Amino acid sequence: MAKDITTADPTIVLELLAAYRRSKVMFAGVELGIFDALDEGEKSLEQLSLQLSCNVEALQRLLNALVGVGLIGKTDDRYANTDVAETYLTQSSPKRFTGYIKYSNDVAWKLWGNLEGAIREGTHRWQETFGWDGPIFANFFKTEGALKEFLMGMNGFGVLSSPYVVDAFDLSGFNMIADLGTASGHMVIAACQRYPHLRAIAFDLPEALPLAAELIAKSPYADRIEVMAGDFFKDPLPKADLYVLGRILHDWSIEKIPTLLKKIYEALPPGGGLLIAEKILLEDGTGPSWGQMQDLNMLVCTEGQERTLSQYECLLKAAGFGEVIGCRTTAPIDAILAIKSVR
Repeated sequence: MAKDITTADPTIVLELLAAYRRSKVMFAGVELGIFDALDEGEKSLEQLSLQLSCNVEALQRLLNALVGVGLIGKTDDRYANTDVAETYLTQSSPKRFTGYIKYSNDVAWKLWGNLEGAIREGTHRWQETFGWDGPIFANFFKTEGALKEFLMGMNGFGVLSSPYVVDAFDLSGFNMIADLGTASGHMVIAACQRYPHLRAIAFDLPEALPLAAELIAKSPYADRIEVMAGDFFKDPLPKADLYVLGRILHDWSIEKIPTLLKKIYEALPPGGGLLIAEKILLEDGTGPSWGQMQDLNMLVCTEGQERTLSQYECLLKAAGFGEVIGCRTTAPIDAILAIKSVR
């Protein structure tokens, strides 16, 4: 007997068919400089075409598509940024995602094009896509400016998520927080804002620290935050009673993570803690969608993966930690707190 398929709703298939097109419209808008041009004020098609050196008819089609997805507005044949575009898609905004968007356009977009190979072989796609071996980011961030702009894009995610991470648990019993792999320093800034007594260390590779130092210096908490250079795999860790790993563990393989966790455990005093900021997958792996997509992104881009709370608990207890608590937030990142037992 033939299966009746006439009632199947095609909406999800149609949405997914168009999803990559909508992403590319935003990517192209950033790459061509449309949002930065409109950051100066509303402009006509002719003005934008001349300023951006774009074909008038083709640019009009892209601009109208950007109106359609809600990133720019159009009134009397003049275009203007929406508040969202002004906040996240312009070079002048401290909350911009532009560096991460350009990375997504130039690198991740191409890596995802080889997702099938990653699934077949279980490895990242840098060699297949670009002919590059690791370290994976060394070939992309060849200038200080490129690295800074990528970190600013990641800072945009951090500014959104870090306040939720530091508020997920009561951290008032800790006195010194050390953020390992701090990137732009958003986590220590959020922690010092939330806990007025807390002092902090922003710890990262020397090449990553100039941006963190700049942003921390501009914050109201600069006198409570020290910037320190180092490699958390190779160098001694700064002294603290609370360490933070924000979007670090998902980059690394199951072979490297225990080494780092054990090193942190041994550096902590009894009762000290480790705060992990990652997206936590459901135990059966069926969600949340953001975490699933990030998990596949880790597959094509890195050695790592996203994990469930029980997987993190297993790794942390194997390193010696006693209590492990997870907290799902309403932000793009969740939180896990592990405590070193008092003996």
